[in-house]
Amino acid sequence: MGHIRLNKLKPILKSIFLVGVIAILFFSQADGALAARSGGRMGGGSFRAPSRSYSSPSRSYAPNRGYGGGGFGFPFLIPFFGFGGGFGGLFSILIVISLANFLVRSFRGATGDGEGGEPQSLNPAVSVAKLQVGLLAQARELQTDLDRIALSTDTSSAQGRAQVLQESTLALLRHPEYFAYASSDTEQTRLNSAETQFNRWSLSERSKFSEETLSNYDNQLKQNPDKALTGDSESGALVESQEPSEYIVVTLLVGVQGKLKLPAIQDAESLNQALRQLGGVGAEQLLAVEVLWTPQATGDTLTSDDLLAGYPDLQLV
Repeated sequence: MGHIRLNKLKPILKSIFLVGVIAILFFSQADGALAARSGGRMGGGSFRAPSRSYSSPSRSYAPNRGYGGGGFGFPFLIPFFGFGGGFGGLFSILIVISLANFLVRSFRGATGDGEGGEPQSLNPAVSVAKLQVGLLAQARELQTDLDRIALSTDTSSAQGRAQVLQESTLALLRHPEYFAYASSDTEQTRLNSAETQFNRWSLSERSKFSEETLSNYDNQLKQNPDKALTGDSESGALVESQEPSEYIVVTLLVGVQGKLKLPAIQDAESLNQALRQLGGVGAEQLLAVEVLWTPQATGDTLTSDDLLAGYPDLQLV
């Protein structure tokens, strides 16, 4: 009886074993492909409260004529309401307190309070946006354009960072025929918490690269041209793949003072609208920008399997 049961279980066990082997081979190959992913990065900026310098205005006080006393400076309330003595003094103090509370509430209402009790002037509204574009690999000129921007732009200045954003969006807009996938996301927050969201997105995208083979962040240029060539895998160099690259993925991250809302990407037109919207952000509004793209190294590839595994949020356009 036991022998018969064992014979019935053998086909099931063989099927489970084969499925397990196939799964191991699949994921090991996927890990190997993702391990040789090169990336480029450029941008810079910081999320800092606007600095203000206050000067004490010179004031000239005319002598208080026609009224007795001093103190709070509102003795005119007493004769105005027609009260005298102690009750009049107490009533005038209550009026002064009410007036002071009204002025404080009016001032707070005009300036507004940000998070943590800070005035909105020191903790203004900030938008953090992410736009990702997946293009067919035939758009090879795009990689050349992004490399050129990274190598030639001063990303330590506000004008240089705005130039990075404008030139990158322009390079993408010049290749609409290669648009394949895209996605957008926008977070409305305050200045003191915007950097956290920006860094979270940045680290998530950078972790998909095995190495940043070209980087210009805050004008700190780092380039490793040897990694772009065929090399020894044991030394950590990127090995040129015989499989042709299918896609290029470009990620734009921005922190903008004020309100910025990217449209939901549904087709090529909404993608063009989002790119034009980002490209129109001026240097005075742009707090931080980061442009990332993969592959960057010559001979590196990004296949459809890599795209699905690393960028599941991308939508077909």
